[in-house]
Amino acid sequence: MELIRGLHNLRERHLGCVATIGNFDGVHLGHQAVLNQLHAKAAELGLPSVVIIFEPQPREFFSPEGAPPRLTRFGEKVRFLEFAGVERVLCLMFNTRLRSMSADEFVTQLLIDRLNIRHLVVGDDFRFGCDRRGDFELLKNAGDKYGFSVEETATCEVDGERISSSRIRTTLQAHDFELAARLLGRPYRVAGRVMHGQKLGRQLGSPTANVRMHRFACPLRGVYVVDALANGKRYSGVCNVGMRPTVSGRQPVLEVHLLNFSGNLYGELMQVEFRHFLRDERRFDGLDALKTQIQDDIEAARRWLESQC
Repeated sequence: MELIRGLHNLRERHLGCVATIGNFDGVHLGHQAVLNQLHAKAAELGLPSVVIIFEPQPREFFSPEGAPPRLTRFGEKVRFLEFAGVERVLCLMFNTRLRSMSADEFVTQLLIDRLNIRHLVVGDDFRFGCDRRGDFELLKNAGDKYGFSVEETATCEVDGERISSSRIRTTLQAHDFELAARLLGRPYRVAGRVMHGQKLGRQLGSPTANVRMHRFACPLRGVYVVDALANGKRYSGVCNVGMRPTVSGRQPVLEVHLLNFSGNLYGELMQVEFRHFLRDERRFDGLDALKTQIQDDIEAARRWLESQC
């Protein structure tokens, strides 16, 4: 798969394609249904499939503090799209210039001049352009004028309700990991490299693997039983996601204590799969109280894992 970062990296060889546009946060079953439509039309026309995404996502641009947390980091999203068979991902920087582009300019300057799309798959509620005038009807009219077809995305439901990224976030925050897996088509995981931390867990007798989060804000907060996939192996563990209020943490962290493990995973890519909620994150009166709670969490995790056998 080819990742194209920005309009300036489009070349003449990129002209002619079948495309879809969206955030694709989570690349859930609903997104996968859209990608199936994309692949079918691309095969029919003998053209490459292109997914157009934005960085930052539009809501993050307009309201950095109020935007919902992402389900997947950018790299994970790209990997999921590649796994789904997408041939090209065009990532557009959502900035003041793109935000000020009118709907007509978006069609002519991007879809026609830079991509020469032959078919477009979008939702009937899709809106674009600084004037918000861009909608499904405008795209159909533009298609008639410029010679491309427009197709609505398929609606994908589970239990009679539409699958969406917001529904998955709500489901995760309700700690219903079984339903979240049904909506995603896979267990919910967060991936990142294991990095050196403050070694506080080691001081407290429970060493942790610190997963690098960068700017990613996980939709979960609290302490969980998890499976951690690293170095080709699967480990059970206890994970804390949050701000570490007892030690005055300033940035969200994801720390995993692996059960029955000793070794070094620094630099390894770790995928953390959430299985069971234990408790909310909270502030303790000193490190001794925190150490006692961590041991209680580990015992609670062991009991839950034993109950699943």
